[in-house]
Amino acid sequence: MEGNIAYALWALAALLVLVGLAGTFLPALPGVPLVFGGLFLAAYIGDFERIGWPTLTILGVFTAVAIAADFVATLLGAKRAGASKLALVGAAIGSLLGIFSGLWGLLVFPFIGAVAGELIARQQIGQASRVGLATWLGMVIGTLAKLAIALTMVGVFIVSYVFGK
Repeated sequence: MEGNIAYALWALAALLVLVGLAGTFLPALPGVPLVFGGLFLAAYIGDFERIGWPTLTILGVFTAVAIAADFVATLLGAKRAGASKLALVGAAIGSLLGIFSGLWGLLVFPFIGAVAGELIARQQIGQASRVGLATWLGMVIGTLAKLAIALTMVGVFIVSYVFGK
């Protein structure tokens, strides 16, 4: 690949990875898939010589696991507290609204949304509070799992790149 084009593609790959890492916290961005896209682009730039299909397959599996972990953690937290479907919808809406409010909004709005949804469904403040907290904890655990997996993916890529062919 020619110099300027290769540099532009490397910059794009790095940008995808960085935006993807941020996306592990921001619910509107598909964080881990963006990290995978950046790493795949980096492998492509090198004609898959240092990073081959075995490594890309491992990174793809990590991507699928991260997506599943995010959903499972939130659902398990909500289900454990006996959440209604409206509580889950409320938490999702709260997550989307939280994007526009900075870090505190991302932390608080999903909880508020889950509580509001549960209050609409069952009209019991104690239950709504438990559901809100459990749903919020599930989301936090899912987010931390996504971040850990995304960082692991970057680590696998670096090790494979450095010690590859």
